[in-house]
Amino acid sequence: MAMITRMGAFARRSWRWLRVPFWVALGLGVGFLLPYTLILNKRVQDRFNDLVFAVPTRVYARPLELAPGVPMSPAALELELTFAGYTRDGAGKVPGTWTHSGSRYVISSRGYAGPDGGELPKRIRVTLGQGQVESVVDAGSGAPLEVAHLDPARIATVYGAQQEERRIVRLADVPPLLVTGLQAVEDRDFKHHIGLDFTAILRAAFANLRAGHTVQGGSTLTQQLVRNLFLDRSQNLVRKFNEALLSLLIEAHYSKDRILEAYINEVFLGQQGSQAVHGFAAGAEFYFGRRLEDLRPQEIALLVGMVKGPSYYDPRRFPERALARRNLVLKEFYDTGLLDANQVNAAQAAPLDIAPNAQLPHNRFPAFMDLVRAQITSDFDDETLSKGNLSIFTTLDPAAQLYAEQAVSTALKGLGKRGEKVQAAGVVTDADTGSVLAVVGSRTPGDTGFNRALDARRPIGSLVKPFVYLVALTDPSRWNLATLLDDSPIMLRQPNGTTWMPQNDDNQSHGQVPMVDALAHSWNLATIHLGLAVGVQRVKAFLESFGFTDINPSPSMLIGAVDLSPFQVAQLYQYLASDGHALPLLAVRGVVDGSGHTIKRYEVEGGKGEYQQAVRLVTWAMQQVAEYGTAHSLGSSSLSWLNAAGKTGTSNDMRDSWFAGFTGKHLAVFWMGRDDNKPTTLFGATGGLRAWQELFRRLPTRPLSASPGEGLEMAWINPTDGKRTQPGCEGARQFPVVAGSLPADTEGCFWQQIGNLFSGDGSTPAPATSTLP
Repeated sequence: MAMITRMGAFARRSWRWLRVPFWVALGLGVGFLLPYTLILNKRVQDRFNDLVFAVPTRVYARPLELAPGVPMSPAALELELTFAGYTRDGAGKVPGTWTHSGSRYVISSRGYAGPDGGELPKRIRVTLGQGQVESVVDAGSGAPLEVAHLDPARIATVYGAQQEERRIVRLADVPPLLVTGLQAVEDRDFKHHIGLDFTAILRAAFANLRAGHTVQGGSTLTQQLVRNLFLDRSQNLVRKFNEALLSLLIEAHYSKDRILEAYINEVFLGQQGSQAVHGFAAGAEFYFGRRLEDLRPQEIALLVGMVKGPSYYDPRRFPERALARRNLVLKEFYDTGLLDANQVNAAQAAPLDIAPNAQLPHNRFPAFMDLVRAQITSDFDDETLSKGNLSIFTTLDPAAQLYAEQAVSTALKGLGKRGEKVQAAGVVTDADTGSVLAVVGSRTPGDTGFNRALDARRPIGSLVKPFVYLVALTDPSRWNLATLLDDSPIMLRQPNGTTWMPQNDDNQSHGQVPMVDALAHSWNLATIHLGLAVGVQRVKAFLESFGFTDINPSPSMLIGAVDLSPFQVAQLYQYLASDGHALPLLAVRGVVDGSGHTIKRYEVEGGKGEYQQAVRLVTWAMQQVAEYGTAHSLGSSSLSWLNAAGKTGTSNDMRDSWFAGFTGKHLAVFWMGRDDNKPTTLFGATGGLRAWQELFRRLPTRPLSASPGEGLEMAWINPTDGKRTQPGCEGARQFPVVAGSLPADTEGCFWQQIGNLFSGDGSTPAPATSTLP
């Protein structure tokens, strides 16, 4: 009792001295610490919610199809594999790896889910030969496969305001060795502390005092997560206080698994230029070119070890440090029973195996991405794309895109000083489907500036001519490729009273010429006479049917006074390449949400086709352009086997150089010109055609058939009267015509031979050949 009395008296005496500090502390607690804690608490909850929902949209190329008969070269296949993040090893057994011996490739695919369903991972053996895939078999069973697809390369990420790269993974999908190993190295008491590990703090303080400098840290994984999410790297008491308080709040709100999952997705592991690498999944791709679930123990150990200092232990810059750190972490795995002695010895003996070309996907192809955004804008707004956790599957062909960029660079370099101020653009599509495979918007790959492929509308010159001829050929009773056209001078009065007197490029007129020759040589006068006979308004209406506006209604339109972008030209020529099917050019295949469900599919169903017989006649005539016309350098080159159909285009004063051409598999359009619209001194054949040729020297493709196509027949015709004749008759030439459009009667050479006798020429005419001049 006396003790209690004395203690009460002591408390009363002490209260006189303690009451001021007590009330001050209570005031600070109620007036500052409690509101401050509530503010931090809301910040913690908001940030964690962002970690769940703010997943940026990823953009993918098309899956690579491997099937017998698909055009493919070793160089193109290896480029595709590298770009998709596959790495070459000695066996090709780990998903995401490949190896080869000669023309036989063994590939372990990773599988994927896309708008068309996707595929499971498989190990396949692909044999190449003669510019195509010869066979695809299951590498395990040897059973032949009709088709296999490799998972598509990621080509871009639609970010928010920050340039950070993450691969969001769920804890259940993380390799168990990474989960347990991370705790063993960074925070062994993670499952038991409250966000602060006081034992570890004391242990670290003692070790640091004994060493005289910092040798050990006492931070928990929760504290490290707080630093990544909320704090800067300054060292002061305020930051330490905030770190401790935030750690306690996180532990109070979230389970250990939720905290660990956030850490695994958030931890900083390096830098790619201005792009920060966050999370172990992104680190696996950045350093090893493989998915997190495919990593080996030594690779997991390196990533765990790099948590201590991503820059200091950067395996590309400091491989010795990284190797030593990795092996130390492997020893920790052994000490904690995560790996046995044999596993650790094998892992420590392994090289770092850092993939030399591995990198995080970034917006490598901005011109193509401009088209993607334009085509999905009506369905997805910017906020949805930035935070919607979507996957956009596009039609981009990485090999076609890279080869098109190289083609532009090589062609411009070959021009020497003439090419220094010349800009360029190009579009490559699938000839059958209209899928956009590549877009080049500038002479500089990756240029994010003005996209000339989509936005530069320039005069297309003679690229318009095939469509003038097409409109005429829709009336086979009146017109065919043997019909003689008038290539004589013409003078027309303009609405403003001036006189228009167009000329051919050679400043010559050529009299009466067969239609196919007029197109092959791109003679302006013959084309104008034909267009006037057909009707300028009919040609204008046909062009406008493709959605083009502001088409010049004057006769100058017939020889190229039409302003279109390279993309619009590709849309126009797609009609020819796809055999008379007006297919819209699509760059997006579909959009998938974060759960793998397809929420939007972009598809085009081709109809029966229109004016196909006329289209096939024009296609055959355009093959003659490459054979003996303005693009004869193509027919006389190593690419002659393609039987390509094409057309050169040159605008007034040689300001624009164009070439549009297609094979049996691909359509490509190239433009060259100057942004200031000054002359380039380039014709279509010396500018755009050179880029086209450079592309198809690299890009695997399929030749265009040399036969005229269904519904047509080859006929020997006397161009002077348009009637069937015999092959041996003088001047006879073979042309494709619409089957049944000419009378079956054939005029012989009798009267021709009689005429020769009276003219004093008794020689027998040499038989004509089917080869055009």
